[in-house]
Amino acid sequence: MRVVLDTNVFVSGIHRTGDSGRIISMFRDKKFELISSMPIIEEIIKTLKNFRVPLSKEDISTWENIILENSLIVEPEERVEIVKEDKDDNKFIEAAISGKADYIISQDNHLLKIKEFRGIKILTPKEFLDIVG
Repeated sequence: MRVVLDTNVFVSGIHRTGDSGRIISMFRDKKFELISSMPIIEEIIKTLKNFRVPLSKEDISTWENIILENSLIVEPEERVEIVKEDKDDNKFIEAAISGKADYIISQDNHLLKIKEFRGIKILTPKEFLDIVG
């Protein structure tokens, strides 16, 4: 199973909160293959640096390495403009297409309202956990 995690799920999960924390644990336990891209990783790192719950530079570097070493990093060849309200969110769909993802997990309403694109289901953390257990 291949999964793209939106930045909000990743950052919430790092701080071990709720369903997002369970999803990050699943990623760490290799229960699914994380699909990512450099624009997604850059956004995660930028968000971690500016997050209200600060992480040390060492912790941020550790998470960056965890993602880089334990993910399929894709370079999307196809550009899409599916998310009209926040065009920056299209990078998650582009990575999912390139990485042949089964799911995009997000808490972002711009992505969630799409529900599915080319067979890639866009779910909340809870919906994903309800499906995969």
